Amino acid sequence: MKVLYTFALVFLLQLAASAQTYIFTHDDTLRGSITKERAWWDLQFYHLNVRVQPQDSTLNGSVTVRYKVLQPYQTLQIDLQRPMNISRVTQDGQTLSFRRDGNAFFIDLVKKQEAQKQESLVIEYSGRPHVAKRAPWDGGFSWKKDKDGLPFVATSCQGLGASVWWPCKDHMYDEPDSMRISVTVPKPLMDVSNGRLRSITENPDGTRTFDWYVQNPINNYGVNVNIGNYVAWTDTLNGEKGTLDLSFYALAENLDKAKTQFQQTKPMLRAFEHWFGPYPFYEDSYKLVEVPYLGMEHQSSVTYGNGYKNGYLGRDLSATGWGLKWDFIIIHESGHEWYANNITYKDQADMWIHESFTNYSENLYTEYYYGKEAGSDYVIGCRKLIRNDKPIIGTYNVNRSGSGDMYYKGGNMLHTIRQIINNDEKWRGILRGMNKTFYHQTVTTQQIEDYISNEAGINLSKVFDQYLRDIRIPVLEYRIEKKKLSYRWNNVVEGFDMPVKYKAENGEWKTLKPTTEWKSIKVKKSSALDVDRGFYIEVKKLASAS
Repeated sequence: MKVLYTFALVFLLQLAASAQTYIFTHDDTLRGSITKERAWWDLQFYHLNVRVQPQDSTLNGSVTVRYKVLQPYQTLQIDLQRPMNISRVTQDGQTLSFRRDGNAFFIDLVKKQEAQKQESLVIEYSGRPHVAKRAPWDGGFSWKKDKDGLPFVATSCQGLGASVWWPCKDHMYDEPDSMRISVTVPKPLMDVSNGRLRSITENPDGTRTFDWYVQNPINNYGVNVNIGNYVAWTDTLNGEKGTLDLSFYALAENLDKAKTQFQQTKPMLRAFEHWFGPYPFYEDSYKLVEVPYLGMEHQSSVTYGNGYKNGYLGRDLSATGWGLKWDFIIIHESGHEWYANNITYKDQADMWIHESFTNYSENLYTEYYYGKEAGSDYVIGCRKLIRNDKPIIGTYNVNRSGSGDMYYKGGNMLHTIRQIINNDEKWRGILRGMNKTFYHQTVTTQQIEDYISNEAGINLSKVFDQYLRDIRIPVLEYRIEKKKLSYRWNNVVEGFDMPVKYKAENGEWKTLKPTTEWKSIKVKKSSALDVDRGFYIEVKKLASAS
């Protein structure tokens, strides 16, 4: 059996299996909706203090939750998935009662909760967390060993949720303003988490505690622990906001390869700052960390397991050759620092905001270093991976994403919109402006759609409807008879009127403005209609109507 599957095949087959009728459960609603037990309090700060024990794959620790009361209420929801368990909850030193409902815990607060007041509670927990079967798609804890037999451990939990391994408010709409992460591991191991390392404490029991601090808002699944016998080195980038500190972590056995491959980091950051604006987390630095799975976009702690090869595990997803010019995981997962970690979806149904823009970042990186035509070749080459199996937008309020087409179809949708706007500087300004306007915010699809339409000065609502909410590829039908070109849209949503560029007989690029009704223009020749390949559509020549 072949070992190396493409990113598309693995991920999309998984989603295809889940495309069958799914019956949402009570757990799905508790996890995916803003319940009354969540809505009344604003999360401000976590201190996650956890001891990781590789010898028996268990955790124990505590989480301090600091919050602001938005409106008085006396029951608070915290999420922690089976088989993990909460043992004790206290507020101001007083032990509180709580009950479990599936993967959610409901805590009864004794102290009167008053609007605008800041409060905190401490949650103690322990257990053996879910073991990742195929990280990062089926996430959880990955318990591996390096070539010397030492533990090599990491977390990955997008979609599955951070509550698979620590108690939290596990909904994307509310992020802490800052976070402290304290991880205790056996010597000689090191933990690498998000933000900056503040201290290392040598404990008398043969363990060490690594204390990290995140100054910026962070989404739950972006929080990670990476544990191994790491070798570390540093560098800096003279970036748009000044000096950006860079740190790299690899197993000793891979040090030489890592020092070569990780040199792609600085060119990547330069390209993405050009397209998207300043790296969003200068205060927390940028880290690239080797892990025992493919990789993930953990905020300021991007994880890497691509085998120190260019492409995706050595393969070019676009089959154009351009995908072998750079390391897929370094480029793609780092692109998420802007789209996922800076701009974050509120509901998992809108996961396209993360994946479509980050898929398109691969194209933009290629363009930055190899030219516009190369970038276009790459994104267009990925069209063969599009399934058109179900809508890109998922189901709201139940923690459910849509089709895996959010990657390649989503990237091609954005490339299509770029052609519609037909002004590369305006397009770049939209991408940069988006990261400034929604800086460190959680957003909805509607906000992103409205922003792009408003900044472009074009109503793109039907374009978004077609590509995000429908599975059909627009078909531009045309016929040429008696020096008249007739054309219209078919296979589209009602009111679809996307303009397209075509090459006129004199070789100039001009614009057609089709609707679902037939239109016509005069032509001199009856040659085939040459439409700009940047548009993700099908073009179909019909026989003469006579």
